[in-house]
Amino acid sequence: MTSPPSALSPQLSALSSQPSALSPQLSALSSQLSALSSQPSALSSQLSALSSQPSALSSQLSANMTVIRVEHLSKQYRLGLIGGGTLRADLERWWAMKRGGEDPLAKIGESEDKAKLGERFWALRDVSFEVKQGEVLGIIGRNGAGKSTLLKILSRVTSPTSGAVKMKGRVGSLLEVGTGFHGELTGRENTYLNGAILGMTRREVSRKLDEIIAFAEIEKFIDTPVKRYSSGMYVRLAFAVAAHLDPEILIVDEVLAVGDAAFQKKCLGKMGEVSREGRTVLFVSHNMASVRSLCGRVGLVHAGAWIGLMPVQEAIQRYVEFTRPTDDDPSNNGLATVSFTRNDRSDMSLIALRATASDGEPLRAMVPIAGEFRIEIDYVVNRANQNAYVTCGFVDGEGMYVWWRYDAETEIWGHRKRGVYRAQLRVPASFLRPGEYGLHPSIVDPMSSVLDNRGIAMTISVSHSNTLLERRGVTWPSVIMHEPGWETVELATE
Repeated sequence: MTSPPSALSPQLSALSSQPSALSPQLSALSSQLSALSSQPSALSSQLSALSSQPSALSSQLSANMTVIRVEHLSKQYRLGLIGGGTLRADLERWWAMKRGGEDPLAKIGESEDKAKLGERFWALRDVSFEVKQGEVLGIIGRNGAGKSTLLKILSRVTSPTSGAVKMKGRVGSLLEVGTGFHGELTGRENTYLNGAILGMTRREVSRKLDEIIAFAEIEKFIDTPVKRYSSGMYVRLAFAVAAHLDPEILIVDEVLAVGDAAFQKKCLGKMGEVSREGRTVLFVSHNMASVRSLCGRVGLVHAGAWIGLMPVQEAIQRYVEFTRPTDDDPSNNGLATVSFTRNDRSDMSLIALRATASDGEPLRAMVPIAGEFRIEIDYVVNRANQNAYVTCGFVDGEGMYVWWRYDAETEIWGHRKRGVYRAQLRVPASFLRPGEYGLHPSIVDPMSSVLDNRGIAMTISVSHSNTLLERRGVTWPSVIMHEPGWETVELATE
């Protein structure tokens, strides 16, 4: 090979000197690349930290999201124009009113105040509150306070006279036995029907069907028309359908009292599970123990007025206060007694509740009872029912049932015919610790349903009775104070 021309030799020598000049630049670039290569791990840790924030934020947002907003809600009804049971009866009553005649539906000997015929009254007046997502809200109040009317409006069964209700999500409700069920359809068909009402597809309902049947415990009767179901079977299936078809809002009225104790406990557990899944529950009950265990807040309703949302214990105490009879109450003439509206559609219905002395003399309202007393419950038997029994529960100021008695041990139990009866419960002196107790009367048929339930209808006051222990300065720690009668026998002398 020949050597390069002498003219090219200076250029080649210049090129040969460039690598040494470029090497510092290359080393600088390599250090920059190594620094960049270390950044992805830092960036990935930042991205992972950011990716974990949405779930925490979403849970906080869902907990603070309002799913029910009620604004100045009111509902007005007119008395005496409807409610005869049939269209013909309602038309007859309306025509008699137009002519100025007597009410054709009034019973013989029943006094009638014609001024009340067509009178308007407010079942609810100016109710406003909000419920957050995932909250279990209890609603309590005396019978006739407006609780069921409120739930019917929230369930869109009836419309309000004024005000507005804003709700987010599907609503599943269990208001009365048989509500939303067609008597001629089977349990399976009614399940699909309720799913369609909630906006679910047939495939979605089919995925839940086995779970619903198992919860209701009516596998043998799922393909039987529901008109042949007992009240207890109705409630089992209705609650299972309402709770398992994934409603965002579940509304449950006192109808759960129809089921037996085991099923009620099962339903309360399911409502707690529904709440933990982020769904909202509205729960109406006269059972203060269930309200206390399940609800975070409670709304109190009294005589159509919304008292407010408050902590559970405060609501229960105020609820018990509303049941106290007063000396200036014209409905009881200052006596410890309360009357109930008779329900002729039920097999048995409560008429009155009163507290009397041991000799039968009526006691004054809220006058402390020092000695033995009686609780008298008047009721009517419209249709013979051999399984039902009359009960009375004693509820303390904390809302706990401290004593419960029923008349199943009496001779007349199982042999009642049509007529009016009075059940008497004797409470011995020094049996209950001094304090105030709410009385909760009801009539229960353990084979089917609760025939009548008035909640805490009246409050009595039990005073100190100067027992031996009290005279010695000993405070009785338990609610039940009755002394069973101790006997001491000397076994040996030492």
